[in-house]
Amino acid sequence: MPERIIKSTDRVKDIGEVFTPKRTVKLMLDQPEITEKINDLNATFLEPAAGEGAFLVELLKRKLDVAKEQSKDATEMQNNFLLALSTLYGIELMEDNMEMLVMNMSNTFQHIYYHTFDMHDQDIKVVKSANVIISANMAQGNALTYKTSTGAPIIFSEWKSLHNGKVKRTEYTFESIIEGGANTGTVQSNYEQLDLFADPEEQILSKEEKEYLPCKWKDIYKRKIK
Repeated sequence: MPERIIKSTDRVKDIGEVFTPKRTVKLMLDQPEITEKINDLNATFLEPAAGEGAFLVELLKRKLDVAKEQSKDATEMQNNFLLALSTLYGIELMEDNMEMLVMNMSNTFQHIYYHTFDMHDQDIKVVKSANVIISANMAQGNALTYKTSTGAPIIFSEWKSLHNGKVKRTEYTFESIIEGGANTGTVQSNYEQLDLFADPEEQILSKEEKEYLPCKWKDIYKRKIK
């Protein structure tokens, strides 16, 4: 079956929607400067026109491969799987694309997770936490206006890995990340806009929206607020 790159001519006219072929996605991600970022588990990517996840799904596959290579044992690998997932952000305008994006990211993570770990190492908490991360990192809205489909501000979570094997989640508005302000944070320092490959040092993090209690990576699903 030929690969679909448009859903309808009306959508092409109305919103300029054209999907990137898988071959092109792989060629773009094979560029040395992008490979370098993929090999850094803390480097963060944002796709502001995510579609059904062509770039983000491929990035997830590659980052999970890196997580396997850089982990010493099953526990560290499970943490690194969630860390790798937490660095991928997407914004998508269309509701049907958004539903497919979330499903594709979730299915990809679960497929690789269950085919990587033995039965005795598998933990449903990891899958639950992965779904929370995907829900927090994928937003339906307009990247140009910084608003969701309901007109509310797009909010993203920063997932900061702590030295004790835990993670700290903090929420920021997308507008504050782009427009800048007085404060800085790790989302800012690792930021990559996938379509423009903007210099991370040009991005400044600002307004803090919400903080969660530090927790183990696999306990993210509990969503304990500070």
